[in-house]
Amino acid sequence: MKPFDIRVIETVIVIVAYIVCFFMTKVTVNKFLKNTQLQRGRRKIMIKAFNLISLFAAILLIGAIWGLKQNQIALFTSTILTALGIAFFAQWSLLSNITSSIILFFNHPLKIGDTIEILDKDYTIEGEISDLTYFFVHLKLSNEKIITIPNSLILQKSVAVIEKTKVKTK
Repeated sequence: MKPFDIRVIETVIVIVAYIVCFFMTKVTVNKFLKNTQLQRGRRKIMIKAFNLISLFAAILLIGAIWGLKQNQIALFTSTILTALGIAFFAQWSLLSNITSSIILFFNHPLKIGDTIEILDKDYTIEGEISDLTYFFVHLKLSNEKIITIPNSLILQKSVAVIEKTKVKTK
């Protein structure tokens, strides 16, 4: 077999393994995290994070299969880590929203289903949190409209939790 054919087969194996991992994650992580009594919204965020890490691992494996050297992979990884470090200081960038999502997940009392009010001197916003993503908090307003607010803005503004959700374990 030619080296090119072997690389194609290995790449297909990595992609299939990633797809299987992607679909198995929800079931496996949910079963594991149900024992820890984490809320459903928190489990959903953990699954998203696990899938993102799996994607990065698959990309690194495919890069190694196709001949990227260790120093090239290390350079790529250090570039990503440097960009994340800069995100801690960047105020309005997309990377700061990702960093803010990590801070919101671990250190903020906001959860999916909570009703919150974002206090602003010009325009206050009140709604139920319908989703927390890497970049945005999705709020469902009383008129059933859904708006998105950048995670970094949530950390900059004062937020009042009006109504907490009941703990759902399933």
